[in-house]
Amino acid sequence: MTQVRHHAHDLIDRLPETQLDALVGFLESIVEPEATALHSAPLDDEPESDSERLAVAEARASLRRNGGQGVPHSEAMRRLGLD
Repeated sequence: MTQVRHHAHDLIDRLPETQLDALVGFLESIVEPEATALHSAPLDDEPESDSERLAVAEARASLRRNGGQGVPHSEAMRRLGLD
């Protein structure tokens, strides 16, 4: 363990329990910024449009036809002309 990492562990061990939640939140925002952003993002409360409802119904029907399996990545890339 590096000296800096060891020092960080020592400081964490000296924190009172009441401050650990704040520290964990701060560390998570550094280590996993995307997860933190998603966790704190506002709820999408817009009504679903008719075209969105249709797209979801088509996707579910496709999954039922294919035994619950989606499109393999290679096939999706081929369909998009990105293979």
